[in-house]
Amino acid sequence: MATSKKLNPMREIRIAKLVVNISVGESGDRLVRAAKVVEQLTGQVPVMSRARITIRTFGLRRNEKCACHATVRGEKAEELLERGLKVKEYELFHQNFSNNGNFGFGINEHIDLGIKYDPSTGIYGMDFYIVLERPGARVAKRKRSPGRIPPQHRITKREAIAWFQKKFDGIILDRNIVRRQQD
Repeated sequence: MATSKKLNPMREIRIAKLVVNISVGESGDRLVRAAKVVEQLTGQVPVMSRARITIRTFGLRRNEKCACHATVRGEKAEELLERGLKVKEYELFHQNFSNNGNFGFGINEHIDLGIKYDPSTGIYGMDFYIVLERPGARVAKRKRSPGRIPPQHRITKREAIAWFQKKFDGIILDRNIVRRQQD
C-alpha cells in the first residue's frame, strides 16, 4: 500500500526563475553590445547593473553601469536552462549548488547557445543562475500576512542535486577529482 501512495504535489520542485547575467566590467559600447546579446537570448530588455564600490585597479567607479541581466520565468526559463546545460554537457560541480537549493554556472561563449556570431558584437561569456522553489513559496513573499516556509518545505542542496540529476540526467563532478585527473 505504501508503494501505491501518490507523491504530494506540493513537494514538487520547479524553476522559479532563471537569471542571465553578462558582466562586462565597464560602461560604454561593450556594455551596449552585451545587452543586445542578452536581449537576443531572452527576448526581454535587460536591466543594467551598477558597481557598488570603486575599484581603481579595474578603472571602475561607484554607480557606473558595468553589467546587464534579465530574469526569465516559466517555459522560456526551462528552454534556456536546457540550452545552457547542453553547452556544459549536463555536468556541474557540487560547488555550483547553494545550501538553499539554488544553483548557477557560467559559459565562456554565447555563440555556443545557438546565437549566430556577429563580428560587430563580439563574443561574451555569461552566467546562469537558477532559483528553485516548491508550490506555496508565495506565502513568504506576499504583502498581506506573510508567513514562513517551514524547514521541511525548504529545498536543500541535496534535494536540488537530486532534482538536477533526475530531470536532466545530470552528472555531478567533484573539483578535487577532476584536478587530479588533469595533472
